[in-house]
Amino acid sequence: MSSIILPKALSPEEKIVAMREDAKFEVASDSDAENTALLCADGIKGKASPPKIPKLFLASGCVFNCAYCGCRCGRDRKDNYCNTPRELASLAVEAAKNNGHGVFVSSAIYKNADYTQELIAESVRIMREELLYTGFLHAKVMPGADSLLIARTGKYADRLSVNIEVAQSSGYNRIAKQKNKDNILTPMRDISDHILEAKYERVKFATSQTTQLMAGSTGEDDRTIMTLSKALYRKYRLKRVYYTAFQYRHEAKGYENENLTYTVTPYWRMARLYQADRLLTLYGFTPDDVTPADDPFLREDIDPKAAWALRHMDMYPVEVNTADFDTLIRVPGIGITYANRIIAVRRHCAVTHDILRKLNIPLKKCRYFITCGGRYEGGDALFSENLRGYLTSCGKQLSISDSLSAGEPSTLESKILL
Repeated sequence: MSSIILPKALSPEEKIVAMREDAKFEVASDSDAENTALLCADGIKGKASPPKIPKLFLASGCVFNCAYCGCRCGRDRKDNYCNTPRELASLAVEAAKNNGHGVFVSSAIYKNADYTQELIAESVRIMREELLYTGFLHAKVMPGADSLLIARTGKYADRLSVNIEVAQSSGYNRIAKQKNKDNILTPMRDISDHILEAKYERVKFATSQTTQLMAGSTGEDDRTIMTLSKALYRKYRLKRVYYTAFQYRHEAKGYENENLTYTVTPYWRMARLYQADRLLTLYGFTPDDVTPADDPFLREDIDPKAAWALRHMDMYPVEVNTADFDTLIRVPGIGITYANRIIAVRRHCAVTHDILRKLNIPLKKCRYFITCGGRYEGGDALFSENLRGYLTSCGKQLSISDSLSAGEPSTLESKILL
C-alpha cells in the first residue's frame, strides 16, 4: 500500500506570513492606498510603510480563478490555510491590539460565497461578543453573498466592502471569469440599503462601505474610471473607492488568450486617480472636469487640478480678495484649508502676497493664477506657452503620505492639490 502524505498544517506564525502576501491584492485602508502609488510622477520613491490596518484572512484557497489574485484556484500553492471562525477571531483581535488602528477581516471564497460569508459573520461575532473587541473592524463581503448574511456581518463590523475590480463589465471575462456585474453590485446595493435602514431604525450596523477598482485591466481610459466612481459614490453612498494597478504576477490557466502578460499599469496613474477622486468628492469637480471627452487620460507630468486650470485660463487670474470659496479652491495651489484661511483673514484686512506667505500658503504654484489687490507676481507666465512647464517644475506635486489620505478636507487640501 502506498503511503499518503498529508500536508503539514501551518502554525499561526506561518499563517500570518502567508496572509501578508495575500494582503497585497487587497486594499483595506488609506495607508494601503498610499502604498499603491509609491512610484509615481515627479520621481517620488520610498519604502512602503506597514499598513495601519492589518489584514487577516479566513482562508486562502479560492474557488474563483481571477487572473490577478494569488489565492485563485488555478494556482498551485503549498502554503494554503483555512482558519476556523474562532481561530480567525483570535488572530484578528491580537493583530488589532498590537497595531492599535483596527483590523480588516477578509477571505478567499472558500467552497462558495455564502459559506464563506457565514464563517466571516461568525468570526466577527466572536470578536465582539466573546473576545470583547471594541476597536475598528472592517469586514469583507463575498461576491454574490446572501443579503441576510451581509446583515449578520454588518451587525458587528464598522465598515464593509465588496470589490468591483473592473471599470467595464466586459472586463470580468478578461480577468475574473467567475465574477459578473450582478454578483458585485447586488451585495453593494444590499450593504447600502442595510446602512440606511440601520440609521433610520437606530440599530447597530456598519456605517460605511468601500470598494476596490483595478485600473488598466481592460485598457479603459481614466474618464471611464472617474465616471464609474462618481456613479458608485452617488448610487451606493461609498465612503471610498480605492484604486490599484492591475498586475499579472503569475501565469493563470484559462487566460492564455487574453494577452495579460503585456498589460502594464504604471503606478503614477494610481496617484493621479486618487487626486482626481478627491477632486470629485471634496472639491465639487465632475468627471467632465477632470477627464473631458477630448482628453480622457490623466497626465503623468501634471496633476488634474492644474490640468483643469490650463483648460480654463479665461477665469484667471483670480483676485483673492474678492473670489468666493468655490473659485478659490479651483486655483492650483489653493485647497480647502487655504481657501478658508484667505476668507477668514480678508474679513480683517486686504490680503497681499506677503500675508499669504505669513499664512504659510506656498506661492510656488498659485502665484501664476492669482492677484492680490490687483498685483500679479507670476511674471509673464499667465500668457506664456511655457506655463505648463512652470507647473511641472514646481517640484513634487503630491506627497505619498499625504495625497492619498482620507482625512477631513482640512487635512487633505494643503497636501494633495498644492
